[in-house]
Amino acid sequence: MVRTSEAAPRLAEMLGIVLGTDRIPVRLRAWDGSEAGPHGAPVVEIRSRRALRRILWSPGQLGLSRAYVAGELDLPDDVFAAVAALTSTGQLTDPVPLTARRRRRLLRAAAGLRALGPRPGPPPEEVDLGGYGGQHSKARDAAAVSHHYDLGNDFYALVLGPSMAYSCAVWDDPSGGLEAAQEAKHDLVCRKLGLRPGMRVLDLGCGWGSFALHAARCYGTDVLGVTLSPEQAALGRERVSAAGLADRIEIRVQDYRDVADGPFDAVSSIGMSEHVGNDQIDGYAARLHGLLRPGARLLNHAIARRTGDLWGTGATPDHSGTFMDRYVFPDTEVLSLTRMIGALEASGLEVLDVEALRPHYGLTIRAWERRLVEHWPEAVELVGEGRARVWRLYLVVAAWTFESGRQGVNQVLAQRSGGTPPLDRPWRAAADR
Repeated sequence: MVRTSEAAPRLAEMLGIVLGTDRIPVRLRAWDGSEAGPHGAPVVEIRSRRALRRILWSPGQLGLSRAYVAGELDLPDDVFAAVAALTSTGQLTDPVPLTARRRRRLLRAAAGLRALGPRPGPPPEEVDLGGYGGQHSKARDAAAVSHHYDLGNDFYALVLGPSMAYSCAVWDDPSGGLEAAQEAKHDLVCRKLGLRPGMRVLDLGCGWGSFALHAARCYGTDVLGVTLSPEQAALGRERVSAAGLADRIEIRVQDYRDVADGPFDAVSSIGMSEHVGNDQIDGYAARLHGLLRPGARLLNHAIARRTGDLWGTGATPDHSGTFMDRYVFPDTEVLSLTRMIGALEASGLEVLDVEALRPHYGLTIRAWERRLVEHWPEAVELVGEGRARVWRLYLVVAAWTFESGRQGVNQVLAQRSGGTPPLDRPWRAAADR
């Protein structure tokens, strides 16, 4: 018979096996109120034995994530500090398979806590796209996008704020606020593309139309925006109509591979190419080259993999067993900057400029997470507690990956031959030159 006072120490043993360390970096609190682990460390609360069964069957980030999404495990204090501590050993980000000896120890510890039992079913928020065909087929890409982006426009407005911009902002002043930072990003892209009145712009992955609205309103361009999300397109069209720009902006639900009404004077791709995939990226670059007029520019704004598995957002042979792939961005592949530039150059485009924005993304994601927490009851009402927990964990993990330097985000400016590249960087504000 296990005494309840023994629960936390045995939990600590289990977690140490999962994290690959004999000294856990967090303070564990068990369902019986007992605690173990270093005092003053971030708290991880295990609320039920069902959480242990999840960890036993999937001893790594997926098991821990499933328990968190289901509400069986909680991070009641500083969530950012808890995630940083849990990832500090490297076993959740760059996992090494458990040895037979450590597996036996894990089973014994679970048995001592009466946690042995059948594999629990995954929380309902977990997605499986196996029924939609091969990875990065048009049907499967549409399903992957719908899983993430069709949660409801009200939920996205709650998290993103009035700008409805869902990519890294540019923080000229960290105290200036999210809206100003998103506007600064949109304007920087417009300047890099050299937009002028009357130009025709293609905005790939246009989201809710935020960049298209800025380009049309501030630079006098005509914009075609394409997205795979019907909900994004519906709200985007409403925003365009409300702005009186329906004659300048068209928003379609369309795969980028089906856009056939070029050529365009400029192409923006902001936070979209992560969904393309490593095997498709060369075709993506060639497709965009063909849609540009001679001398026209492309701005590709994308997250870049720097090292490791990154909680399942890396272009690894198989990242389907990770939190990000199962719950947040199924089929997403974050490529290295080298891979992206190589694809663009192989298509015939000339790279004019590369700007790294990594520090800006941590600020952006923390602003989104603050909005989510400030509006938590409304978020739960809109998408359910499980999905709201998915989003909080996703945002905290994402902020960690950028702040720790494991991921970057870059704007790559490229040009099709036929024009004269600038001698300097005229898109820079005067104060920056």
